[in-house]
Amino acid sequence: MLDGLEEEQSSCSSRSRSSTGSSASSLEDSDEEELGGGRLAQLTSPFTLIKTNGQVYTSTCEMCGMVGVRDAFYSKTKRFCNVSCSRSFSSNSKKASVLARLQGRPPTKKSRVLLKHPVTTKLGTSPQNQSCQQGGARKSGERPPQAAVPLEGFDWGRYLGDGEMTGAPVSCFKHVSMATAWAAVSEGVRLEVPNSDSGLTMKVYWIAGIIKLAGFEALLRYEGFDGDSSRDFWLHLCVPDIHPVGWCASGGQPLVPPQSLLHKFSNWRTFLIKRLTGSKTLPPDFSSQVQDSLHVPFKRQMRVEVVDKTHLCRTRVALVEQVIGGRLRLVYEESADGTDDFWCHMYSPLIHNIGWSRSIGHRFKRSGERSWCWSPVFVPGQVREVDQSSAWFNEGMKLEAIDPLNLSSISVATVRKVLADGYLMVGIDGSEAADGSDWFCYHCTSPSIFPSGFCEINNIDLTPPRGYTNLPFRWFQYLKDTKSVAAPVNLFNKEVPDHGFRPGMKLEAVDLMEPRLVCVATVTQIIHRLLRIHFDGWEDEYDQWVDCESPDLYPVGWCQLTGYQLQPPAVSTGKYRAERTTWTEVKHLVEPRPAARPSQRSPPSRNQPRPSRASLGCGGHRTHGAPFRIPPWWRDQEHAT
Repeated sequence: MLDGLEEEQSSCSSRSRSSTGSSASSLEDSDEEELGGGRLAQLTSPFTLIKTNGQVYTSTCEMCGMVGVRDAFYSKTKRFCNVSCSRSFSSNSKKASVLARLQGRPPTKKSRVLLKHPVTTKLGTSPQNQSCQQGGARKSGERPPQAAVPLEGFDWGRYLGDGEMTGAPVSCFKHVSMATAWAAVSEGVRLEVPNSDSGLTMKVYWIAGIIKLAGFEALLRYEGFDGDSSRDFWLHLCVPDIHPVGWCASGGQPLVPPQSLLHKFSNWRTFLIKRLTGSKTLPPDFSSQVQDSLHVPFKRQMRVEVVDKTHLCRTRVALVEQVIGGRLRLVYEESADGTDDFWCHMYSPLIHNIGWSRSIGHRFKRSGERSWCWSPVFVPGQVREVDQSSAWFNEGMKLEAIDPLNLSSISVATVRKVLADGYLMVGIDGSEAADGSDWFCYHCTSPSIFPSGFCEINNIDLTPPRGYTNLPFRWFQYLKDTKSVAAPVNLFNKEVPDHGFRPGMKLEAVDLMEPRLVCVATVTQIIHRLLRIHFDGWEDEYDQWVDCESPDLYPVGWCQLTGYQLQPPAVSTGKYRAERTTWTEVKHLVEPRPAARPSQRSPPSRNQPRPSRASLGCGGHRTHGAPFRIPPWWRDQEHAT
């Protein structure tokens, strides 16, 4: 039966060839000339037979158009990639469509309808992003989704150059997709990637080895170039065109060496066997692991408790409006037009289950809405249990803390209230609102609070209280002047994980003062588990102190993987600089003032208009403190008391 079908299809193909006559002959000549001399053999039938340097033979399926190894094709004539295509070829409309494509003619309207939709190469259209953007027409004034990533956007490969820059390893980011599966990726691993130096108009592949890793990006070198780095190139390892060695053979895809290497070897099969024996490659299910890692438990319209960006001391109910790679766009429940929003990661210490505030005694702004869609039971970065029955924090104790409204500054702070489960309300000395609306919530294990003297020991500039005149600031004198005591050192967590970060490493970091922005950044300083993040192209006063396990840090290529918009390094002028210097005003705290030009901007301070939210340290993220030494003045205080 199959033989009869093939004979019928063969006769149909012969009639088509005879009807085209000399036009097909001229097409063959032009194709052979375009592909360069002997790189492409003449077309002898409606399917394409490719012969490359006497080694690689491929054919094009007359049914689906797939290109593959000729010997792996179905039937004696090798016209179809599998039995399904052979049986389906009896459709005259599809037959005409394939012949038209092979001969360079546009397909008919009917055959165009039958064509399959092309597979998108943009990772931003992952299932989680699509599901989060559904839900009918947008309300008037609501912002469009901010997850669209133009393919012509920032190019990490061009920015990293020839490999002199170093990207933080994916293993440094425990909260990131693929972090646990990345152990299979290392320098020396061989891959099958598109060959951009084939000289052919069709897509072909060749084997490349990983020379250097920078996050999800890899510096690759085609097999055969050996010590020649002139053709090295960067490629994102999670794009669909990355495959383990053997994928071309099993899938019938052409494996063609770069034309620059054709003269080096006469027998490529022997060359590859010798080079690849004993080498490592990606797991066969690597692409499936990439897709599975993009799924998160949050869905649209789920409700959570989040910090109130206008009153840091309380929380409110917010709805999940959009989810991209674990980052959430949250809209306060009482926002009529959906524009009162901010972004954070699902593991951010800013968000909690419904009922969290009541359970620990935290202030909470009630909402009139009651049609709640409850979020799944989750504990974002489960905090460690603490024993508050023995010696513990007390109201009025002094400490040092990262200022949530000026993240480049570590300031003198005071414990204002002790909550349940190890949570504390902390205020920045000299800058607090009279009603305590800018107090912020830290867990006792938070990496954003430190014992008095931490900055002195680690040579970090400590910001003294505003209005304090007894300078230079000395903790012993300040405690005496304010008749207060410092929080004991043993109450702070002293564990430091082996995080793997090093100064100079590149990454993608959230601008916590404008948390919807993810920017190109560099680690410039490391103090135990504390990282100083510099935003490339910006002045040092915009730097931010961040914990090594912060969910607001991502490896190079994370935005491309998830479809989030990456902000490139700032330039002297341009939309990115203007965007990052637009601070959201909190009207109940500060009266609006004229905006300064970007060149006139000073680093954010507590007497400027408040930013859109407090972004570091609120709530309970699983964290560990840094190892602290007892400062000399501490013993003097103990003797004095």
